[in-house]
Amino acid sequence: MRSEGRGAPAAAGSSPAPSPPTGNSAASPAPHMPAADVDASSTSSDFMTRLEILSTRIPNFYIAPVCGASAGVASGIVTCPLDVIKTKLQAQGGFARRGAQVEAKTLYRGMLGTGRMIWREDGIRGLYQGLGPMLLGYLPTWAVYLAVYDRSREYFYDQTGSWWLSRGYASITAGACSTIVTNPIWVIKTRLMSQSLKKSNEGLRAPWQYQNTWDAARKMYQIEGFRSFYSGLTPALLGLTHVAIQFPLYEYLKMAFTGYGIGEHPATGTSHWIGISFATFLSKICASTITYPHEVLRTRLQTQQRSPPPTSPEEIAFRGGLEHPHDRNRLPGALGSSSDGMPNRPRYSGVVRTCQTILHEEGWRAFYSGIGTNLFRAVPAAMTTMLTYEYLREVIHKFQLEGQMKQRLEEEKSAGASGMI
Repeated sequence: MRSEGRGAPAAAGSSPAPSPPTGNSAASPAPHMPAADVDASSTSSDFMTRLEILSTRIPNFYIAPVCGASAGVASGIVTCPLDVIKTKLQAQGGFARRGAQVEAKTLYRGMLGTGRMIWREDGIRGLYQGLGPMLLGYLPTWAVYLAVYDRSREYFYDQTGSWWLSRGYASITAGACSTIVTNPIWVIKTRLMSQSLKKSNEGLRAPWQYQNTWDAARKMYQIEGFRSFYSGLTPALLGLTHVAIQFPLYEYLKMAFTGYGIGEHPATGTSHWIGISFATFLSKICASTITYPHEVLRTRLQTQQRSPPPTSPEEIAFRGGLEHPHDRNRLPGALGSSSDGMPNRPRYSGVVRTCQTILHEEGWRAFYSGIGTNLFRAVPAAMTTMLTYEYLREVIHKFQLEGQMKQRLEEEKSAGASGMI
């Protein structure tokens, strides 16, 4: 609207009224804008007008998934190094061979120590392992989640009549849909993040080596079959309790702080971004602390192979494509066997058995491995996601309001012109 206001005097100035001469009139610059600036301003104004009118034609069903996908990508880029550190901490302790005594010492200690070790061994590339599948996963994850949540919360409210129950059911439904759709991508992401660019050293590092997302998917399918892409699905579905806590609490807190629900903003003025930030921070802290152990279970199940591999021309060995030094002098029939000669079956099987194994071998503290890093990562990730989502919803909302107003003005002008005729 302001750009149109600037353009009007310039257009009228093409035939200015005569003004009284002054002593320095010859030296005075012309009061009009240069032609190039007028053209640029007019072009920009026309483009914005067309964009605003075009935004009114976007179906509401598409707004939430597009904003959610964009927010997820922004969050993934910002927090990928912390996600790598968290995954390393969660996964260590799960790579030792079956039948071997699990050592008490750990390779990665704390967020800063793990970050320093990754930087020293793998460089900046090591801190961004799995970024590709992470971004590939965030696009459908948040697009599906926020679209289903946005559409189903009112449906469940009509069914239950309870604000909290409707938001809880909508969160679980949206989380289940997005988890089932994107679980293969997150398994690949976890595999890439948990590996080291150096070779395995007896159960402290992941023993596989994948070159990229496609290489990981190909080897997993050839060696372990299609079911490997849904490793950890059960604890991932158990993790729906996380979103069942986070999103209803976020929406409740946002309404308490700002007076508006998720994705809603005032027609005029600015949104209360401090209130939105506080609502995101508090809801994420509560949800992450309560439901964190399921993430450890999911990571352990995702970072083990399901069965010993068949013989392969690529000589891909059990657990992901590395030749272990201690296997070189063993008989072929002994490969894939533990020290007692029994088949080297995966350590973890099912959620309950995985809980028992971790508790027996590593103690209850293992269920909270990496929680400090997770909170340090999850809170900024959630704030980046929700602030980006809310900002994009506000921008689209204001574009639509401007577009509707300009459409009405054009219709009134057209009606007035036809009435004069």
